[in-house]
Amino acid sequence: MTAEVVAQALLSGLLMGFVYALIAAGLSLIFGLMEIVNFAHGEFLMLAMFAVFWAWALGGLDPVLALPLATALLFGVGWVVYRGVISRILGAPMLAQIFATFGLAVFLRSGAQFLWTPDFRLVQNPWIRGRFSLFGLFVGAPQLAAALAALLAFGLLYWFITCTETGLALQATAQDRQAAALMGIDTERMFALGWGLGAACVGAAGALLANFFYVFPDVGAVFALLAYVTVALGGFGNVAGTLLGGLLIGLVENLVGLWAPAFKYVGVFCFYLLVVLWRPQGLFGRY
Repeated sequence: MTAEVVAQALLSGLLMGFVYALIAAGLSLIFGLMEIVNFAHGEFLMLAMFAVFWAWALGGLDPVLALPLATALLFGVGWVVYRGVISRILGAPMLAQIFATFGLAVFLRSGAQFLWTPDFRLVQNPWIRGRFSLFGLFVGAPQLAAALAALLAFGLLYWFITCTETGLALQATAQDRQAAALMGIDTERMFALGWGLGAACVGAAGALLANFFYVFPDVGAVFALLAYVTVALGGFGNVAGTLLGGLLIGLVENLVGLWAPAFKYVGVFCFYLLVVLWRPQGLFGRY
């Protein structure tokens, strides 16, 4: 195996790692805010990808133009899910919370299979396509655009959380809900906003993936598993830590795939187990 092949795998892993990080950022934000794992996170990604596909198939809208629409749509989905489902189980036992989001995942996936069949679909001839050579390595234009857009979106999210009054209110609510309420922060609004932002992140990631990845009802399952691992690696609730976690997942996945493509996810989960045994709180700990 040549050095060029390894370098190509590293580059591909880094590009996909940024997208993994953006998917996981929404999951980490929701967990850090409410300590609830959203088992429907992958299905949110699937909805975003289908939204972009149908915008292209029915309206001729390129994924680049559909990205803000998918992001806004998923923000609304996250807000509605919180108001309609999550707000009613906040004080319930953890098992009820798990069943609620898991049941939502089953409902969304089954509904997608009923409405759109299990067929694989692909956006044909998007604006961003093809590949180019960079220092002897081949770079897919859609993957590069997705990585750069994901990094930009991640940066905007981090800036919003750390540098705005609303973002600081989100952090205060995550650290101590009662104390935040005593300070005049509307915690219910913060929870709804957190779910909206978390879903918006995965909406943006779904729009980016739809530019070069097949769209089908089960598409979110693998990405959701990788997102859970990414969140655990970076530290539960640590949005910044998910960036490094996503990059590590992308690198491990592609490097293991060089030697045994069928076992690339096995390599990812083995790496996760090693990190958990060494540092159970994640690489950066909880934010």
